[in-house]
Amino acid sequence: MLRAIAPDLWVAEQPLKYFGLEVGTRMTVIRLNQDRLAIIAPIQLQDKTVEQLNQLGNVNDIIAPNLYHHLFLNQCKQRYPNATVWATSGLQDKCPDLLINKILGDHTIQSFNGLEAAQVAGFNTLGIKGYMPLNEWVFFHAKSRTLIITDLAFHFDRQSSPSAQLISRVLGGYQQLRPSLLEKIATTDKEQVRQSLQPILAWDFERVIMAHGSIIEQDGKRQFQRGYEWFLDVR
Repeated sequence: MLRAIAPDLWVAEQPLKYFGLEVGTRMTVIRLNQDRLAIIAPIQLQDKTVEQLNQLGNVNDIIAPNLYHHLFLNQCKQRYPNATVWATSGLQDKCPDLLINKILGDHTIQSFNGLEAAQVAGFNTLGIKGYMPLNEWVFFHAKSRTLIITDLAFHFDRQSSPSAQLISRVLGGYQQLRPSLLEKIATTDKEQVRQSLQPILAWDFERVIMAHGSIIEQDGKRQFQRGYEWFLDVR
């Protein structure tokens, strides 16, 4: 089921386990000009959700924002065969069976009217086979002053599952918007990350939507910046 967050902005959530922990996952839907819908990090689409989407507009863009959020990409494309599937670089090599139309690159920002995009380079995360690059793109919806991230940071709090609360307390970051200690250890080129964050911190956002954890409605920019000062060891 879609849940309205702001004008022309919705989310939908579903359970998801990672390394046995219930972390949940979330997709974001933005209505752009001419009733075009963009879906970021699609989840498994139920019939009711599809009905809601069809009432809101036409699904024009489906976006896999990093190397990990692709499990339901093909299902979403099959539901909306005329939509363009965008994926971060490296995903087609990782999963050759994905129905990808275009690769996110330096000029893709021009393809999302009303939605800005930027890539964070140098950020590594913990994968099944060890530490791997995330290759994540983040998005800014100026109309609602919303930053949309996927795995770049987490925000587990009292609304999260007991297992997510426990691991965030152990690794640090409970009730804070930031990457975990594991990403901090895995990421060695923090200068590249710092440079990538500069255009993001230039955006005027208040709300932060992430794939895992509770949405931050107020003071999101300050919390995001504070989380990355910890990540980058800024004193």
